Order: sequence, then structure tokens, then C-alpha cells
Amino acid sequence: MYALTPRCTLPPHRRAPPPCRAASPTPAALARADPDELRSTWPQRAWTLAGSAAVLSSLSASASLAADSGSYAEPLAAALAAYTVADLATGVYHWLVDNYGDASTPLVGAQIAAFQGHHRHPSTITRREPCNNLHALARAVALALPAVEAAAAAAHAPAAAHAFAGTFAACVVLSQQFHAWAHEKRRRLPPGVEALQAAGVLVSRAQHAAHHRQPYSTNYCILSGMWNGVLDRHKVFEALEMVVFFRTGVRPRSWDETQAAWMEDTSGSVTAVAVTDSSYTER
Repeated sequence: MYALTPRCTLPPHRRAPPPCRAASPTPAALARADPDELRSTWPQRAWTLAGSAAVLSSLSASASLAADSGSYAEPLAAALAAYTVADLATGVYHWLVDNYGDASTPLVGAQIAAFQGHHRHPSTITRREPCNNLHALARAVALALPAVEAAAAAAHAPAAAHAFAGTFAACVVLSQQFHAWAHEKRRRLPPGVEALQAAGVLVSRAQHAAHHRQPYSTNYCILSGMWNGVLDRHKVFEALEMVVFFRTGVRPRSWDETQAAWMEDTSGSVTAVAVTDSSYTER
């Protein structure tokens, strides 16, 4: 067994920002950028539609099986479980792409670049059109969920299995929209969203604001945020980082001194967000 040495005892070192950081545009440049960079393209709309269709097909299969059995309690419980697990999954994935790899990493390099760039310009996500923001996750669902559903059907899985798969996929895709709302100004939130954030159904603006403090090492979950308190209080990700470090020698980005090029840029025309201990203060 490895003894978990407090990470503060390991000397930080400076590393050059990844290529995606060096190439990140300034807020002023973003303001002058081609609007198509933030608008949804037809391929993005197509992938989002395909992912939505896969989710609806899965939930329809669950509803049909539940109707045949006359019991809806199990599918509803499975859907609630999927919602809970999906929040944890978003946190684990967010932790991984925030701390390991770079833009050249196979398969997920673009996601790593996007998440790292998001720390530099967090408000950009609020200006993206929905399909522009959701298409990458929707594409993964469109490709993976039908195979999962086919396997479940072949195994004569109950309605609860289909409900879990469909709800989990839907939550993972929509977590990126909930993430965007966690950066949005209150007056621009759709009706009811602020109440859902306050109730803990969606990740709140104040909770997610804590993630955007240096060294960006807490509050990784972006669906409801229900797991953030447990994971941070028990230092789960810190323990995993120590295990990875002792096994491979690879340090997570959160251990290193934050480069200026990685910090939020509050200059220019993009809305700056000041984070306090208890609230997101817009200015």
C-alpha cells in the first residue's frame, strides 16, 4: 500500500501551457470572432438529433416493457439511480480531462483542449447555441447507446435496465447545458432553472463557481453537483492523484503553479464573473 503523502509537500513546478492554451483567443478576439464559431452547424444539429433519438428510443423501450408488466416503480427508481450516477460520472470525467493529457491525446484531445480553454474564457459557453454545445456528447450517445440497447434487448433485460441506460445518456448530454446555465447571468436563465439550481436538482452557479478558483481542483461534478461535497470532503480525487503519481510519475495539472495563460481572462468585452464564498457576483 502507498502512503498518501499530502500533495502540498510535493514541490510545484511550472509547465508550459498546452497548445490549446497558447492559441486561445482573447475575450476581445472572441467578441470579433465569426459568429459561426458559436452557432450550431447542420452536422452538429444532426448529431444532437441522433443522440436525442437514441435516448427517446431507449426510454420508449422502457415504457413499453413497464406497461406490459404493469409496474413503473422499478424503471422510475432506475432513472433516479442513473441521474445520481451520471453526476458522479461527469465529475470523474471532468477531473480526468482537467488534469491529464493535452490536445494531442487520442480520442479525447479535443475535449481536453475545450475544458482547459474553458477555464480561460468561462463565459464563452453561455454564448454557444445548444447544438454547438451538446453535439460532442450527443454523438457519443448516438454511437454507443444503440449498441447498449441492442445488447439489453437480446438479453431480455427488464424495463429498469432500459430506463437506466436512457436516463444516464440523457443526463450526460444535458450536463453540458446545465454547466452552461451555471455560468449564465440570473436574468438570462430560462424560467424555473434558478429554482432547480437552488433545490440542488441542477448544479448551482455558486457551487460551480468554486471550481473556477485556482487550482481548479474541487467541485468537478456538473449535473446536479450532489457528489461534490462528498468527493471534496474526503479528498477522493486527491487520493487518486497520489495513486496515479506513485504508479506513473505523472502529476495532475492542479498540483502545478497555475500559468497566467491558464487563468480566467477578465479583460475585454466578455462578462467577468467575480466569485465570493457564497455567491456568483456578476459585474
